[in-house]
Amino acid sequence: MRLLSYKGGRGVRAGAVLDGAVVDLWDALGAPEGRRPAPGAAVAAHPTGVRALLEAYDLSAIAAATEGAEPGPAVSEVELLPPVTDPQKIVCIGLNYAAHAAEAGMEPPAAPTFFAKFANALAAPGATVTLPAASEKVDYEAEVAFVIGTRASDVGVEAALDHLAGYTLLNDLSARDLQFQTPQWIPGKVFDGSAPCGPYLVTPDEAGAPDAIGIALDLNDERMQSSDTSDLIFGVAELVAHLSRLMTLEPGDIVSTGTPAGVGSTRQPRVWLGDGDTCVVSSPQLGELVTRIAR
Repeated sequence: MRLLSYKGGRGVRAGAVLDGAVVDLWDALGAPEGRRPAPGAAVAAHPTGVRALLEAYDLSAIAAATEGAEPGPAVSEVELLPPVTDPQKIVCIGLNYAAHAAEAGMEPPAAPTFFAKFANALAAPGATVTLPAASEKVDYEAEVAFVIGTRASDVGVEAALDHLAGYTLLNDLSARDLQFQTPQWIPGKVFDGSAPCGPYLVTPDEAGAPDAIGIALDLNDERMQSSDTSDLIFGVAELVAHLSRLMTLEPGDIVSTGTPAGVGSTRQPRVWLGDGDTCVVSSPQLGELVTRIAR
């Protein structure tokens, strides 16, 4: 399945793609107003979005509802949003492709290196992102991200993949001059729109093996990055297991797995994003994420 979030007349809605059209999943599941939380339960910011859907239903129930549903408007006719619009966490892994660590002149880490982004960083497919005035050196980073489907706390590697809802694309836009002002990378990672994400949340059965997902980035029609997740230092299952030992992962949490070689900051001459640029992150399994850049 390919799940998505979109803006409709009833606000943020969770949908699925069926023959090029959108199925409203809450209608298909017989809960048109979305999830009704139990008294005292945490409430998703968008209770008719994908996070709330994952909290309330498993993927098999969602798939069954999709198969028998009446398709609505064409995907091209709706306003797509990030697949999860209101995650509790956006966790990003650094230096996790062997070739990228090598091009940066750094030893592969002994344990996953990670940092956080926040909800203000999310940008929809096709969005225009305005570069931060505080930075002159903003870089691109094509990434495969995964989304948690069921709560994961201290899970083992062998069970880790059972907690996934699926995969999506993410562009970890990075203000390098801010990133390296301190030992912590977060200052260069959190500007508004610095995490374009989408277009879909592709479930594991459709995405295929987690170590064989392709990822590429074109900047103004020039191929800059091209790899696949077989080059990950820490694979998806290892990341779920490691992170879940440090914190509880909740449905809708986004974990971006790192970027392959070819980023602008390691090129000679350096390549920084500027006004009018277009970034296209693509994957044979996950689709195409287009982001336009403005200054």
